[in-house]
Amino acid sequence: MRKLWTIFTLCLLLLVIFVPAVFAEGEAPAEAAKIDTGDTTFVLISAALVMIMTPGLALFYGGMVRTKNALATIMQSFFIIGLISVQWVLFGYSLAFGPDISHFVGALDWIGLNGVGQDPNADYAATIPHLAFMIFQGMFAVITPALITGAFAERMKFPAFVVFTLLWATLVYDPVAHWVWGVGGWLRELGVLDFAGGTVVHIISGVSGLVIALMIGKRKGYGSEVMMPHHLPMTVIGASLLWFGWFGFNAGSALGANGLAASAFVTTHIAAAAATVSWVLTEWIHHGKPTILGAASGCVAGLVAITPAAGFVSPIPAVIIGLAAGIICFLAVAVVKAKVGYDDSLDAFGVHGIGGTWGAIATGLFASTSVNPAGADGLFYGNAGQLTTQLIGVGASWITAIVMTFIIIKVIGLFMQVRASAEQEVQGLDITEHGERGYAYQDFMTGSPVSFSVSTSAATQEIVAKKTTLA
Repeated sequence: MRKLWTIFTLCLLLLVIFVPAVFAEGEAPAEAAKIDTGDTTFVLISAALVMIMTPGLALFYGGMVRTKNALATIMQSFFIIGLISVQWVLFGYSLAFGPDISHFVGALDWIGLNGVGQDPNADYAATIPHLAFMIFQGMFAVITPALITGAFAERMKFPAFVVFTLLWATLVYDPVAHWVWGVGGWLRELGVLDFAGGTVVHIISGVSGLVIALMIGKRKGYGSEVMMPHHLPMTVIGASLLWFGWFGFNAGSALGANGLAASAFVTTHIAAAAATVSWVLTEWIHHGKPTILGAASGCVAGLVAITPAAGFVSPIPAVIIGLAAGIICFLAVAVVKAKVGYDDSLDAFGVHGIGGTWGAIATGLFASTSVNPAGADGLFYGNAGQLTTQLIGVGASWITAIVMTFIIIKVIGLFMQVRASAEQEVQGLDITEHGERGYAYQDFMTGSPVSFSVSTSAATQEIVAKKTTLA
């Protein structure tokens, strides 16, 4: 009996020692297969590229406004990085990608990133940590409301801007992101294709920008005063950063370092290049001169248009999408806006609203399962139904942006002043909203600084500025 107990005890001891090791050895390869270091690295770098797009947008927009509003315009984009990043972590991500509620919005199961950790979430990306997917998508949530600021530049008060941005991200961006990208979202279930944000990012931001521009009215002096960009080199630097970051925006949406990412990278670049060429040529014919502002605007138009299609189309369709985007968006900016007379300050609607709409429709024309088996064929590949599906996605995005933006602005207007006063517009938002100025002027005769008081009229400032040089 003693020997039996000894043998039994030894067996138990061996089980205690070796069985966990056996199971661990069996599980380790499976765990390693879930997390792919190459995919994780690629997605994190792509998230960083998308992040730099928002400061790039700040420069892009900042250079196009007048000197007195440069810092206020840059501040809006830069502040959004902080504001929406916090919102995304607290509840935005859960609303957009959390467990589905009636195909409409995500539940708050992941509030405060509860349950979002280092392990993958197979519903969205099986080879990268859930946190990596979350932060990548978070950068999309950041830049989308920043795009809207171009429509109301130089005339919205900062407190109203902050409240609007928070409400819009929560009530518009997060639900629409769930519809299109969230598991169970109704547009995703319908079959709408949006690889990186044509409906989710560009249509809803551009259309919302138009609604705000119409609701708060034109800038003081719009149509009677020349409102030229104050620093085009800054705008070109911003456009270059956007082009650079867009590779993360689109190629990163493959969520892995793979062939689909390479395809999206290539289509992104050539569409932007084609739109740059077509915008400049169209402008040259229409106005008689090609401009660097046109080239910068054209590249962004091409990037916008290819975004929903980047992972579904081959290179030649990407060229066609880009060429058409440059022409369509130029006409929207130079012809339609001028005839209708609305003041979309920096053409957020003309480039993002119209460009995003064209891109979403073009996806329904040129998408091919030979590029991405997870997608669908478009009209030109024998599937007319996909074009209809894309049009439904476009219509839903337009309607949601119009209705919700109108309601949000109306509600905010009940509690605070949305638009700067005429006097504040004359003085500039840099001083009236933030108490600072982007440029220090120096008298070229004495070398002493020239300071403009808050009470100094715009006319006086202009006269003094003509007699001074930049420090």
